Formats: sequence, C-alpha cells, structure tokens
Amino acid sequence: MNRPVYLVDDDEAVRRALGLLLSTVGIEATGFGDPQAFLAQVPKLAPGCLIVDIRMPVLSGLKLQERLNEQGIDWPTIVISGHGDIEACRRAFRNGAVDFLSKPVDEQDLIDAIQKGQDALERMLGRRAEKAETLALLAALTPREREVLDRIAAGFTTRQIAEGLGLSPRTVESHRAAIGAKLGTTSQAEMTRLWLEGRASP
Repeated sequence: MNRPVYLVDDDEAVRRALGLLLSTVGIEATGFGDPQAFLAQVPKLAPGCLIVDIRMPVLSGLKLQERLNEQGIDWPTIVISGHGDIEACRRAFRNGAVDFLSKPVDEQDLIDAIQKGQDALERMLGRRAEKAETLALLAALTPREREVLDRIAAGFTTRQIAEGLGLSPRTVESHRAAIGAKLGTTSQAEMTRLWLEGRASP
C-alpha cells in the first residue's frame, strides 16, 4: 500500500521539481514550504514518508526531525541537502532518517529511498496494530486472571501459582482456561509472548 509522501522544503522551485518528478512515477507528494506549518498539520495527517530539506530558516530539517521525535512521531524520513555535511548526515541518521541524499537529487535514488521508507512505515504500523490487538486482548482479563498470567509467564507451575495466590489448583486451572479462551491460545509460550508484548514499550 502506498502511504502519503510529505515534502518539506522552503524552496518552492525544489518542491515543484521534486513533486513533478515523483508524479511521473505515480507518487503524489504534498508540499510544505514552512516546517512549522507542517508541524501544525501533523496531528491531522495520515502516517507517511517525509522528504525534508536540511537547511531551512527558523527550523532546520534536523530540528524538525527532533521535534517530531519529541512528539513520538517516527515516520520514515529522507533528508536532502545541497551541502556535503558529514556531521549533519550523522545527526540525521541518529534522528531516524532512512536515507540522506545530496542535491541535485538523483531520481532513482529518491524513488528507492521512498520505497525503503514506505516499507519501514508498513512494518512499523504493522507492529503497532499487532500490539494494539494484544493490549485489547489483555485488557479483557480480570485482575485475578492477570495475576495468574503474570505467574504463567514467569514459568510457575499450576501448584506454585495456587500456593502463591492462596487458591486451589483446580481454581488456577479454571482461570488458565479462561485466559486461554480470551487470548485465543492455550500455549504457555504464546501466552508468555503476548504478556511480554503487552509490557514492551510502544
């Protein structure tokens, strides 16, 4: 699936040229001449791939990356520059850039970089969707079922769980069956995977 492409460059001629170049291969890019205007619009925009000029007045491409990261927006970013600045290149990659291209931008290099960014975005959105589904499954557990699952994930036996929670082994097995029904698995390994995924950072 092709996700949106956003082009942030204060040079209107560059925006027009790159937009035209991309349109010839079926990629429609939305242009922004002001990075601050782009930041203001981000909450309303669908996740996409960014093409950002490194040198812009008021807010540079690197600062834009940092502002987006501060907001938890880690969309794949292609940084373009008319200057061969190695340190800027390093900072761009540290900020999560998928590629760093020099102006004048080579058409095939840009298309390849966008494809790389689109692929990375699909993987990221897939992981987030999977985690959201896992969290929804875990949220359906009762507090007691959650306690039992914590101990299942820690590798405790039914008897150990029963002793730790002051329950009978039969009651623990009943909770375990309910957990399995809600999570869609009776496998201890799969329950543990879901438990770990639910605790992992976004």
